[in-house]
Amino acid sequence: MLPPEMSESLPLSVLELATVGSGQSTADALAATTRVAQAADRLGYSRLWVAEHHNMPAVASTSPPVLIAHLAAVTRRIRVGSGGVMLPNHAPLVVAEQFALLEALHPGRVDLGIGRAPGTDQHTALALRRDPAALSAEDFPQHLLDLLGLFGDPRVEGGLAERFRATPAPASVPLVVLLGSSGFSAQLAGQLGLPFAFAHHFGGPNVQAAVALYRDSFRASPALERPYTIVTANVLAADTAEEARRLALPGQLMRLSLRLNRLRPVPSLEEAERDPERAAAEAMPSNAIVGDPPGVVAGLRQLAADTGADELMLSASTHGVAERVRSLELVADAWGPAGLEHPAA
Repeated sequence: MLPPEMSESLPLSVLELATVGSGQSTADALAATTRVAQAADRLGYSRLWVAEHHNMPAVASTSPPVLIAHLAAVTRRIRVGSGGVMLPNHAPLVVAEQFALLEALHPGRVDLGIGRAPGTDQHTALALRRDPAALSAEDFPQHLLDLLGLFGDPRVEGGLAERFRATPAPASVPLVVLLGSSGFSAQLAGQLGLPFAFAHHFGGPNVQAAVALYRDSFRASPALERPYTIVTANVLAADTAEEARRLALPGQLMRLSLRLNRLRPVPSLEEAERDPERAAAEAMPSNAIVGDPPGVVAGLRQLAADTGADELMLSASTHGVAERVRSLELVADAWGPAGLEHPAA
């Protein structure tokens, strides 16, 4: 584990969900994500990932490769990737071709975060996969191996790579990162020698056990010599702790709506303050780090110390894009430039 005083040197990154707020269009949401990406690039954050979700009124990021192509084109140095592509929804060859093309367009800046959850409900997953037999994730390890083989991993024998290539003449390949919130993905990432990103922002209690399992399972690979762990967190900073708690209310109501399966756009601050379920949302257990800059930095240092993370990835959940950008500015300034350097992984 890292001592808290050392964790400030860890790189910080950003997870962007391209959220659609009340009264906003998809175009508004994507313009906001573009603004967040450009701010993260300017401020020195290491990477920015976008998620894959389907049939959700609050999330505009349905196609990570399309959004990544746009964000990489309007930023300068930040790594851009998926957090993640839900591999069971797609043929491995299609994913490999998409991300090989992105890597050719933006060499050395593309991450392929891979997940095995559907990123949606079962009915939508069926519409995406078209075959009820494909709803199971049992084939996920083989599909992941096929993907690595298509990118030229010399350890993979047989499979799709015997007949296909992700792209005809690659000069580099995207960084493949395995995402998860359970021991299954942690162990698989370790066995394959891939970086591992734990979805701590989901609110689950298993981060320390999963990270320990990943490290215990780790085997060096052509991509990675030692374990590399990214831990995500819900983080919102404002000039005062009181203001941060106020701005966090729309995100709390969104998490409640997800828990109750009553999906809706992210409410505005005014709507959230008078929402009849406000008290229930505020009473929900949460591991979010919300406060003024010193308080947020202290929370991030503690998370790094508790998990031994090699990198922390911040997700800000609120209605307004100005508030999300301001949060990134405050955290970057308080964290310091040593913790915003480009990661080795």
